Amino acid sequence: MNFKEIVDSFNSKRVLVIGDVMIDAYLRGNVNRVSPEAPVPIVSLEKEEERLGGAANVAINLVAMGASAIVCSVIGNDKSGKKMVELLELNNISAAGVILSNNRETTVKTRVIGNNQHLIRIDSEQTNDLDETEQTALIEKVKELLEGNVDAVIFEDYNKGVLTENVIRKIISIAQRKNIPTTVDPKNKNFFAYEGVTLFKPNLKELKEGVGLKFSFTEIDLFEKAVSILEEKLKNSISFITLSEHGVFIKEDLEKYYIPAHIRNIADVSGAGDTVISVATLCLAVGLPIHLIAEIANLAGGLVCEKSGVVSIDKEQLIEEVEKMIIK
Repeated sequence: MNFKEIVDSFNSKRVLVIGDVMIDAYLRGNVNRVSPEAPVPIVSLEKEEERLGGAANVAINLVAMGASAIVCSVIGNDKSGKKMVELLELNNISAAGVILSNNRETTVKTRVIGNNQHLIRIDSEQTNDLDETEQTALIEKVKELLEGNVDAVIFEDYNKGVLTENVIRKIISIAQRKNIPTTVDPKNKNFFAYEGVTLFKPNLKELKEGVGLKFSFTEIDLFEKAVSILEEKLKNSISFITLSEHGVFIKEDLEKYYIPAHIRNIADVSGAGDTVISVATLCLAVGLPIHLIAEIANLAGGLVCEKSGVVSIDKEQLIEEVEKMIIK
């Protein structure tokens, strides 16, 4: 089977993306003068733009690869929350798992860009954990969706309060009972709450902070000790560590691979992790061996780094690159 046939098999996959969604807003314009009121530039506004961010960007990457994505989250029952649902639908992403709460504020990150320079970012957000009622509502919504045809679950954590320890543990337990694979792009707050997850994907910094070891990547013994500590606590099936310019590492039982990074003209690393977890999850869902999961996801992450801003993976470009470099 060539990689195009593998990608074609993604079309039948439905994936739940559970976590912190947000709107990335942009105010763009020109700067020609400084304000007389304070020593700050005056931006003559020319364009306003709103994009999906956070866990919703993972869903965008899934859709870009041909899969169906369902976002599960709790956001504010506010103007931005309604805009979030609208943006999801415009991007062919199901909002069936989105709960609007009167006690929650939708996260919006607004960037002011003048003369193509990033001048300031304004964050409007609420980062405390979901309350008990919201957690119960989210768990019940996910449980309901998992009764349907779901091929994988992605936990995408941005430390904004949606993925509480209770939410994480209960959803993993439900998925385990249904033999649905689960994957995680973690943050340190609930690093060891994901016990029993199928695939756990921290970056090197998150791994070191999570297990409490200090080492450089060249200290292979310490690196692999950190992975062992991780696995002892999490009891996860697959450890997938992104290593920046060193590529990626993947391990399942005694099988392990170091996959080097491909030489790229890096323009922007923003959003690369979202691409990696989405592509890795789809590869896992169709039953690819771990060395191919790592190779393909690593390549996908490198490709989006060649473009400025947060962009989703180009499926045709990935097919071309994979068939040229990996699938012989």
